[in-house]
Amino acid sequence: MPEGHTIHRIARQFSANFVGRRASVTSPQGRFAVGAAELDGQQMTDARAVGKHLLLQFGGDWLHVHLGIYGAWDFSGEIRSDASLYLVGGKASEHTAAGADGENEDSLHSIGAPRKSRVRMGERETGAALTTWPPEPVGQVRARILTETTLADLRGPTVCEVIDDDGVTALIQRLGPDPLAPFETHAQAQRRFVDRLRRSRQPVGQLLMDQSVVAGIGNIYRAEMLFRARMSPHRPGAKVTVEEAESLWRDWVRLLKIGVETGLMLTMSGLRGKAKQDAIDNREDRHWVYKREGLPCRVCGTAVSLETMQQRKLYWCPSCQQ
Repeated sequence: MPEGHTIHRIARQFSANFVGRRASVTSPQGRFAVGAAELDGQQMTDARAVGKHLLLQFGGDWLHVHLGIYGAWDFSGEIRSDASLYLVGGKASEHTAAGADGENEDSLHSIGAPRKSRVRMGERETGAALTTWPPEPVGQVRARILTETTLADLRGPTVCEVIDDDGVTALIQRLGPDPLAPFETHAQAQRRFVDRLRRSRQPVGQLLMDQSVVAGIGNIYRAEMLFRARMSPHRPGAKVTVEEAESLWRDWVRLLKIGVETGLMLTMSGLRGKAKQDAIDNREDRHWVYKREGLPCRVCGTAVSLETMQQRKLYWCPSCQQ
């Protein structure tokens, strides 16, 4: 499932290529026909991400999308992006959905100057040249947003619905804080995270995946953040000190920003030279414990453990994470 950095990158794509433009909204698949008719012909006025949720504003309505495990956006046309949106030197790969455990994490070469192209953004980003405009829908396209020069196709989402301002407010209130969402100050967001984490006796490894505690963290960031903090995933939230909780929040802010800027979950610190390039090129070289079950811990040599916590795979080092 795409984690928070991916949704912020998608919101950036919409801000760069669709906001301020009138759009045709349709549902080639037909399952979103009623909602598409409500948005059709309006100007997109805003694009925001909060956690794993994308919000696109059309007049007084919002298109609310949650990609889930199988969802992805295809962007086509004269794609304009600032240099920070794509990882320079990343690897292009086959179109694919996110995968249940975020295994499809590779990013795309920088797309550079505007040109007719197709870019898929889910948990893996890929690109290809276009020969016709607009391109025919590929697969089961739930929603198609088309301007004169740009196109966005949505397929496979868990949620695709039209909501009003009250619906946006209700969504934000039920979600935990997102460091990059413009709905509260950084201090307020940190305080809300610390309070929600520490008032629960559930394991911290479970709480970090609870979107009402903190919005945007998924399986990879959960495993890596807890290793970086040298914290057992089984420690109750109430046993995490204020200082430890604040440190977790600051690390999430740091890792989320890296993810948004690079398109990769680069969670190993201190990478330089060849080690940094290896991490960019290969997921196996960019994480401390994720997907490394049975292999020696990079710090102490103990075999990395794999277990299940609430139906999701949990990776951790029993020696380093006490």
